Amino acid sequence: MARLPSAERRRQLTEAAIRVMARDGVPRTTTRSIAAEAGVSLSVFHYCFDSKQQLVESVITTITGHYVTVVKEAIRPRATLEETVRAGFQAYWDHVRAHPDEHMLTYELTQYALRSPGFEHLARRQYELYAEAYTELIDQLRGTMGLRLRVPVPVLARYLAAMTDGLTLNYLVLGDDTAWTAILDTVIAHVAGLVEEN
Repeated sequence: MARLPSAERRRQLTEAAIRVMARDGVPRTTTRSIAAEAGVSLSVFHYCFDSKQQLVESVITTITGHYVTVVKEAIRPRATLEETVRAGFQAYWDHVRAHPDEHMLTYELTQYALRSPGFEHLARRQYELYAEAYTELIDQLRGTMGLRLRVPVPVLARYLAAMTDGLTLNYLVLGDDTAWTAILDTVIAHVAGLVEEN
């Protein structure tokens, strides 16, 4: 087994945990199954993570980072605000369709954290991360496109996070790809109404 820096080993174990949790479910995931998936010993796992809480927080942060990175790369100024917003939401939606198990895992992690004594703060942290991600994306657009908002950034960020969360769950339950274009058009029109271009 190659010796890796601690941060790289944590990243490897977190990605292994995401795969195992998405496949087996959070309650059935064990440190042993994560270590086996990563190809490391249990002692390596316990060296990298002091607690299950630490692991769950790392999983939540990493999953959020997966799709925020995709959206950030997609959001670059285009001819209009609508085209720019469409590119961001389309990138997110492509990620949902390509990785439905990972997105389903986010809901399972929320429920797990809310129902497990001592883990409740992780559910709050998960939703704070969503709002922080949207705040960062909004600020990116404000900086590159010179936008003025009709609502405060924290309000818009939490609203967009809640809307995206609901749309994602709706898709995971109903699996209706055909409705996505009309939904995306509605979202873009609504978001554009909350923003003024300079």
